[in-house]
Amino acid sequence: MSYPLVECIPNFSEARRPEVVEAIIQTIQSVAHVYVLDRHSDYDHNRTVITFVGPPQAVEEAAFRAIACAAELIDLNQHTGAHPRIGATDVVPFVPIQDITMQECVEMARRLGKRVGEELQIPVYLYEEAATRPERVNLENIRRGQYEALKVEIETNPEREPDFGPRRVGPAGATVIGARQPLIAFNVYLNTTDTSIAQKIAKAIRFSNGGLRYVKAMGVLVEGKAQVSMNLTNFRQTPIYRVMEMIRRESERYGVAVHHSEVVGLIPQEALNDSAIWYLQLDGFEPAQILENRLSEVMRAQATEPVPSRETSFLEALAAPTPTPGGGSAAAFTGAMAAALVAMVARLTLGKKKYESVKPQMWQILEEVENLRRILLSAVEEDAKAFEAVMAALKLPKDTPEQEVDRQKALQNAYLHAAEVPLKVAQTTLTVMSLAQQAVASGNLNAITDAASAATLAHSAIICAGYNVRINTSALEIATAQPLLEQLNRVEEQAEHLLQEVRRLLQERGGLQL
Repeated sequence: MSYPLVECIPNFSEARRPEVVEAIIQTIQSVAHVYVLDRHSDYDHNRTVITFVGPPQAVEEAAFRAIACAAELIDLNQHTGAHPRIGATDVVPFVPIQDITMQECVEMARRLGKRVGEELQIPVYLYEEAATRPERVNLENIRRGQYEALKVEIETNPEREPDFGPRRVGPAGATVIGARQPLIAFNVYLNTTDTSIAQKIAKAIRFSNGGLRYVKAMGVLVEGKAQVSMNLTNFRQTPIYRVMEMIRRESERYGVAVHHSEVVGLIPQEALNDSAIWYLQLDGFEPAQILENRLSEVMRAQATEPVPSRETSFLEALAAPTPTPGGGSAAAFTGAMAAALVAMVARLTLGKKKYESVKPQMWQILEEVENLRRILLSAVEEDAKAFEAVMAALKLPKDTPEQEVDRQKALQNAYLHAAEVPLKVAQTTLTVMSLAQQAVASGNLNAITDAASAATLAHSAIICAGYNVRINTSALEIATAQPLLEQLNRVEEQAEHLLQEVRRLLQERGGLQL
């Protein structure tokens, strides 16, 4: 059985104080199901790269905690090092590993960026696949001038306005967050101390100066040797062996040689396979010939049947001969389904050139509806618990007048809560329905009926939630019940109006005859 896995490789502007690095690692490891795979600290760069992996939600939380920890312990006003940087936590990329899409990693980057900006008051820039502007796709553009320049420019230069957070920089600097394909941090050391040679070689091989595609490079002095420091952003298109051979040839021009090389962090097995095949001239070699690959294939084939999903379990519970979950929980679940459909339409619209003009709107819809979906899924269980409280109150003793008073008071409180939960579901789902209407109006035309289906599901959820509000308010005193019913009536009226608007848009924009 497989499940979603995301890799996160944050870079921190600290390597000379091991206790600070250890504190950050401990913070990451404090999140359940997150595993630190590697750490690499470079004294000359004064930079540490930590690699960890886990389920998306856990990895996102671990990244936030790490950023918060670094902000407390690292002051960029006191920081020096060979590597460019703008933040205590300089860059945080998410990389899809298993059963997760790049789009989902982009959404993780946006959620994390917003949270860091709001809660930690750190400016955040989105890069690579998550970039909101073409010029911010490349990290080096965002880092231009480093921390020292950003401190001055962020408040006055519109081009330096962050995607999230304040337009001011504190001691923790700014953080760049994004999503990308696997990257190889590859360094080659030369048998010389002359950094000008490393800089010339870096210029010759990097793509921005006409060198190899998907290669970023710079020349620095590390551990007493000139180093060509590189990021290989697509090892499949520009394999690591090709980079190494070009560096060897360029080195010969200046009368130096490669002393050794290193990989910073982790490297995909496929990249090493390609190099081994090239250097050994293994024509016709297949990945299945690698023992570990074949073993993994056999083990996956022997995997057990998948565990029933939350959705399947809920439907089984709904079909069971028990009072809960019931109609209220079903209303909340239906509302969550509507939200999921709206999210799908937003994702199908994002990234399409034809809909570039509505991209900001679709991001807003997507982020809002995903939050509503989580709220509605929580309400599935909340509604069941609310009715269980009613049943518990009904079983309270009533043998004496005092017991009867206590029982009636408990019943009123229980019925009130049992009415408030589905009312909240109706109100929340009305917002989902409004977002569905926007998706019908502006979203991908190929998914217009999906957006309309979301609106129709949301309308049904509101009607179902309304039944549960009414049955529970019927047991309340009129003065308590009346405000709830008035709120419900307003929700239902707005829902009817939205449904009619969706039908109109289906005819006008989608050309459907209804």
